[in-house]
Amino acid sequence: MTQLDYIPEHGKELSKEEIKKLVKDLDVQFIRLQFVDLNGQVKNIALPASQIDKILNNEIMLDGSSIKGFRSIETSDMFFVPDRRTFSLLPWRHKDERQVARLICDIYNPDGTPFEGCPRANLKRVLKEAADMGYTMNVGPEAEFFLFKKDEDGNATTEVHDKAGYYDVGPDDSGENVRGEMVQVLQQMGFEIEASHHEVADGQHEIDFKYSDALTTADNVATFKVAVKAVAALYGLHASFMPKPIFGINGSGMHCNLSLFKNGKNAFLDESMPYQLSQEALWAIGGVLKHVKKITAILNPTVNSYKRLVPGYEAPVYLAWSLANRSALIRVPAKRGNATRIELRSPDPSCNPYLAFAVLLEAMLDGIRNKIEPPSPVESNIYHLSERERKRHKIDSLPGSLAEAIYLMERSHVAKDALGEHIFSEFVSAKEQEWDSFRTTVTPWELNRYLDRY
Repeated sequence: MTQLDYIPEHGKELSKEEIKKLVKDLDVQFIRLQFVDLNGQVKNIALPASQIDKILNNEIMLDGSSIKGFRSIETSDMFFVPDRRTFSLLPWRHKDERQVARLICDIYNPDGTPFEGCPRANLKRVLKEAADMGYTMNVGPEAEFFLFKKDEDGNATTEVHDKAGYYDVGPDDSGENVRGEMVQVLQQMGFEIEASHHEVADGQHEIDFKYSDALTTADNVATFKVAVKAVAALYGLHASFMPKPIFGINGSGMHCNLSLFKNGKNAFLDESMPYQLSQEALWAIGGVLKHVKKITAILNPTVNSYKRLVPGYEAPVYLAWSLANRSALIRVPAKRGNATRIELRSPDPSCNPYLAFAVLLEAMLDGIRNKIEPPSPVESNIYHLSERERKRHKIDSLPGSLAEAIYLMERSHVAKDALGEHIFSEFVSAKEQEWDSFRTTVTPWELNRYLDRY
């Protein structure tokens, strides 16, 4: 069997023997055990394929004290527990003639219980809460990214790879070939790619893959970022998911298409209701609109995130929902049937997808539990409304900075319920430190503005 003969089957859990056979047949030399930290950064340990029995028997240990937000040094022993549905080759690694596979893992305590600070295990906990109410959650993300050139030392710059625009073609869109290889690599890893295209800003791109259950989609987002960066590097480029890398042009978002299913049917669809949206869909919208300000620190977790969330660059700022109006925070795309969904437009790709989906699910469930009715939809361009008109329509705004978002998050029962005590406290602490570092740093903007003047 060759690399091109093997494509993972979506959602299929392989037995230990099946994985061992694949490792042998595909001549896998190294296996990477992957997990994510609090910031959503993919971490891993690489082991020779000869360690496959120990890997599959959950015998590989992790020093949790070395991972930010995990464990203190006196309680640091933890274990990798691979999810056997996630076995996949890393296609770009075959270029150096070393066949490498990966398994995505949950992190467990020595007593065999899931570690409460593991973002993936935590999402599973919230999904179980939804399942107890009869719901499963599907998510379809749209993650944008930039392709930047590197300097002669191999460091990333902010010089874009092309000057093309939305849906442009080659030769203006010089990223076509890079995107094409990204698509092929993702397909070899089991992704169902729906579209790829150049985005609005110079050097900005988007590759869309099919929605799936929330856990699989979170895994896919983490894998997507790694694969995109790896392929870009093969072309001497740097792929960046930074929300706003360049002043004056559009930033990168990660719109999230959300739906709940119940008894195998889309719970957001009711053809007898206005807009064909069920009462549960309306309550879910109400829940997200009520809580979104207090969970924005999770959805937009960096200082830089709030430089994207400003009027004028297609990023949503105002708390409203609509059927087609893209100036609203939430819109309901036109498709119905099983495609009925709500699209939240504020998240950006710097977020930890496991934490983001957990807080969004908790907000929707809270809306359903408490029957939170949303306001009427707003179909006019909110960017063109005056502040007085927005107040008259009771249209609030997202937080304007990470500091404001953290302040609101600390007062959110939805965030606390969705993240659990450990992740909640560690996340808030880390983001307070991040804000304090930014607040006290003297920036080039300040030097340019004040050094000569004063």
